[in-house]
Amino acid sequence: MTMLTYFQATVIGAVQGITELFPISSLGHTVLLVAWLGGDWMQLASQGGESATHTPYLAFVVALHVATAVALLGYYRRDWCAIVAGFITTLRTRRLDTIPQRLAWLIVIATVPVGVLGPLLDHPLHALFAAPIYASIFLTLNGVVLFVGEGLRRRNEPTLAEYGRRFALRSQHGGVLTAEAETRRQSDRPLAALGFGDAVGIGFAQVGALLAGFSRAGLTMVGGLWRGLEHEHAAKFAFLLATPAILGAGLLEMPELFGPQTIGIRGPVLVGAIASGVSSWLAVRFLERYFRTHRLLPFALYCVVVGTLSIIRFS
Repeated sequence: MTMLTYFQATVIGAVQGITELFPISSLGHTVLLVAWLGGDWMQLASQGGESATHTPYLAFVVALHVATAVALLGYYRRDWCAIVAGFITTLRTRRLDTIPQRLAWLIVIATVPVGVLGPLLDHPLHALFAAPIYASIFLTLNGVVLFVGEGLRRRNEPTLAEYGRRFALRSQHGGVLTAEAETRRQSDRPLAALGFGDAVGIGFAQVGALLAGFSRAGLTMVGGLWRGLEHEHAAKFAFLLATPAILGAGLLEMPELFGPQTIGIRGPVLVGAIASGVSSWLAVRFLERYFRTHRLLPFALYCVVVGTLSIIRFS
C-alpha cells in the first residue's frame, strides 16, 4: 500500500482547494492529476477506488473538503451571520422582509436536491465514472456547458428595474448599519430577486457535479446566468450554495478521519487540509474580483483543451 507523503498531500490539497471553486471540477482534476503523474500517485488514488470504503485516501479527501468549507465560511462569515440570523427570524415572524432572510430560504431550497440525491448517487456514480477517460469526457462537456452558459447570460440580460419589480426590499434595522454593511446588503439585491423556482433549478444543476469532470461552481454559475444573474452575483450564489453542500458531505464522512485507517498519515492529512483551506481562501478572493469584469470563457476553453488532450491520452 502506498503511503501518503507530505508532498503528495500538499499538491493534491492545493489543487483540490483551487479547482473546487474555479469552474473546472475538483473531482475531475483529482482523478486526472494522479492519472497523468502515474506511479505512486495512481496507486495512492486506487486505494479509494470503485468499491473502497474506510480507506486512507477517502479520509484524506474528507479532510480536504471540510477545509474548503471552513475557508468559505470564514471568507463569507458576515454574510453567513446575517443569513443565519435572517433564517431564525423568518421562523418566528413567518415573513421575508430583508435580503438575508430571502437568501436564507433560497439557499435552503437550492440545497435540497443535492442533499437528497447526493447520499444516494455519490458513491455509485464515482464507482462507475471515476476512471480517467470518463473524467476527461465530462471535463470537456463541462467546458461546453460553460460556453452555453455565456450564451444564456446574453439572452437573459437583466435590468435593475426588473429586479426591483421582482423583489421590493423592506428595510429592517435592528441597529445602526455601517456604510460597508449597507453596501454589502444592497449589492446582494439581485440574488434576493431570484424566485424559489429558480433556486430549485440551480440546485438540480449542482447535482451534476457528482460526476467527475463537472464543476459544482461552474454548473451553479451557469444556472444563475440562465436565470439572468450577472457573473459577480452568480459566482457569489455558487460559493454560498457550495458551503452547506461541501460541509454537509464532509461531516457525514467525518468518522473516516478518526478511524484506524488514518494512523500513520494524520500528519500529511493535516498538511493537505491546510493547503486546501488556504488555496480555497485565495481562490474565492480572486474569483470574487475576477467575475466583476470577466466571464467564464477562459475556463470553458481550458476545460475543452485539457479534457480533449486527456481523452487522447487515456483512450
